[in-house]
Amino acid sequence: MTPAFKVVIPARFASSRLPGKPLLDLGGKPMVVRVAERAHLSGAEEIWVATDHLEVRAACEAHEFAALMTRSDHPTGTDRLAEVVEQRGWSNDTIVVNVQGDEPLIDPEVIIQTARQLAVSGADIATVAHPIHDPADFFNPNVVKVVCRADGDAAYFSRAPIPYARDHFAREAGGSSLPENFPAYRHVGLYAYRASFLKAYAGLTAAPTENFEALEQLRALWHGYRISVTLIDAAPVPGVDTPEDAERMRKLFDRA
Repeated sequence: MTPAFKVVIPARFASSRLPGKPLLDLGGKPMVVRVAERAHLSGAEEIWVATDHLEVRAACEAHEFAALMTRSDHPTGTDRLAEVVEQRGWSNDTIVVNVQGDEPLIDPEVIIQTARQLAVSGADIATVAHPIHDPADFFNPNVVKVVCRADGDAAYFSRAPIPYARDHFAREAGGSSLPENFPAYRHVGLYAYRASFLKAYAGLTAAPTENFEALEQLRALWHGYRISVTLIDAAPVPGVDTPEDAERMRKLFDRA
């Protein structure tokens, strides 16, 4: 059974690599609207775009999606979600799924699965991972890895190659292959939160590991919050971070 949940789509207008990214035209609609349409297919009881720009709000409302104006100085998308929770007055047990505003092809089923994982696990946060099969991904610091406990909660996230197969890599110079049944998982940045966590988030100090790894989720682990991990079979369709990504996505929508 799928629990009731809300979706918030952070949509910051400024982007160093792709300014005005939420308004990128994809097949005649702004990218943020395409994301909201995918979120709508998940059956979320409410969908809110959280932005810092009037043009983004106007674009959403023109397509009948609700948008909230939020502060422009939020350091993270999580801080922006916390402001939405405060503005809307949501109760502590509300499940809030953070859907990134640059993923116009996100699978609605993964949104549902993440919300369900949070409800079933009783954790503070739920997120997503999938198995790593390519050694290049395993050793790539831009690919974030997660190691889980027996109960499915995250033990640690890292850009380092974890867990490390000592004997296998000693035999396979340069990490040319991964061992069979290797429990290596790539973290996918989709999160479901309990509103109680989002209300507490602004008061949490950064973890020492967070500063070095540049991974925001380590703050929650550092302070004892539970992050439950739901597994999917394969990587989702990549989002839009660069002009090259934007051109790739435009072509996909032009062909649709």
